[in-house]
Amino acid sequence: MNEIEKSMQDSHLRESWVASEEVFAGKLLHVRRDTVCLPDGKQASREYVVHPGAVVMIAELPNGKLLFERQFRYPLDRVFLELPAGKIHPGEDTLLTAQRELQEETGYVADQWHYLGVIHPCIGYSDERIEIFFARGLSHVGHALDDGEFLEVHELALDEAIDAVRDGRLTDGKSVAGLLWAERVLDGRWPLPAASK
Repeated sequence: MNEIEKSMQDSHLRESWVASEEVFAGKLLHVRRDTVCLPDGKQASREYVVHPGAVVMIAELPNGKLLFERQFRYPLDRVFLELPAGKIHPGEDTLLTAQRELQEETGYVADQWHYLGVIHPCIGYSDERIEIFFARGLSHVGHALDDGEFLEVHELALDEAIDAVRDGRLTDGKSVAGLLWAERVLDGRWPLPAASK
């Protein structure tokens, strides 16, 4: 089925744009309010956050463990355990973002990079996308944290990380999704795609 056929099949669900206004413009996030036409012809308002996008890295160390970070997240006023991740700079290639963020935050570089896919973590109120990468052949070269960035780097075996999801120590959505990929890649159910160049 081609894209036109798919679009026609979804016409009873799709909303179309009528007008838009910016509600808030911040350093990272922008809030918009759009007027849309519903499938039944009525109009409605949609408020959403515009986000530049991000990457998350499943980074496998030579010992088989995965890299994780612990950092404070202000909106929830607590420290979270998460896979390394970072924001995409305007116009930046997502592989370069992943390479840059892994080195800046954890101090590691990787010989092999595999693009796995994308997740949309906040589909009800944001256009954010998170591109998922798997990194192998890691070596430590030293980190270069951004000014004002504070975090701890940790190594966890896959089983330990999954246990942390089950018992509530790891609740970050991108990391939970990343661990789904990690589990299936590492046990061979989902073969790694060709390495990115």
